[in-house]
Amino acid sequence: MPTPVICIGAAFVDELFHAKEEMMLATTNEASVTKTAGGVSRNIAHQLALFDVEVQLISVFGDDSDGDWLKLACTKAGVKLDASITKHGLTGKYTGILNVDGSLFTAFLSNDAINLITPEHLEKNKDLLKTASYLLADANINMDTGEWLLAFSNETGIPFILEPSSVPPARKFKDVNLSGLHLVTPNEDELPVLCSEKALFTQHQIEELINKGVKNVWLHNGKLGSAIYNKERSITLHAPEIEIVDCTGAGDGSLSGFILGKTLGKEDVDCLKLAHTLSAEILQVNGAIATHLDQQKLLSLVSKYYPD
Repeated sequence: MPTPVICIGAAFVDELFHAKEEMMLATTNEASVTKTAGGVSRNIAHQLALFDVEVQLISVFGDDSDGDWLKLACTKAGVKLDASITKHGLTGKYTGILNVDGSLFTAFLSNDAINLITPEHLEKNKDLLKTASYLLADANINMDTGEWLLAFSNETGIPFILEPSSVPPARKFKDVNLSGLHLVTPNEDELPVLCSEKALFTQHQIEELINKGVKNVWLHNGKLGSAIYNKERSITLHAPEIEIVDCTGAGDGSLSGFILGKTLGKEDVDCLKLAHTLSAEILQVNGAIATHLDQQKLLSLVSKYYPD
């Protein structure tokens, strides 16, 4: 029986407004609109399922039409929802305002229901969690839920990955004991808020997290690429040069590619190449998911971006 990657966290409806001209403040800006399924953990689960990886998603959906649509998008992709919650009320929504070049101008998020993913809910689903090959959560979850997952990971030996998502949710985990965390995946903005004020520079911040017991820190540097740090070594990889259409979900896709590589038994540097390849493909389409790719197509594209 295949062991699933279990993703815990956000599932949203992504409503993206693409500006037709340079953004102007305090006035009306013309835009086109797209609606896609989103949420960090949901995006990762969806993408992995399209690559034939067994996936379970633990998230919260409203009992409205958006919730029905979102659940259908998950199940059609092959994502299992055995421990997800359906609550009375509205489904969470992410509204992104994108610049002409596809970069993010600003965004709004409405999703109080994620607080329903409690340690008590996870305890009830402990038997399912014990089947996981990897546990992944985005930082939108409650701090005590993250602490429960880390304790469970340390107890069972199942690797736990924390995706900071953005600065506000990442800040919650600044004072949490992260000893034993398998991997944290911040960008340049998220890394400092995970650390103390004493750690002023990037290298000091990485060292602080590793000294606190985080096994691997994967730092994302946007167009410059990314690097993985641990006690033994660091691995860096440049990002491909591409024309960006939509920045939404590129980080989620990167982590999806990395986890896919791990499930295929690849070394870290090859996992990074898969991660950057998938991220590059997502940046060149609208939405957070590379629906035009399957596992074999993605594997074949690595040599396009990283020729030997």
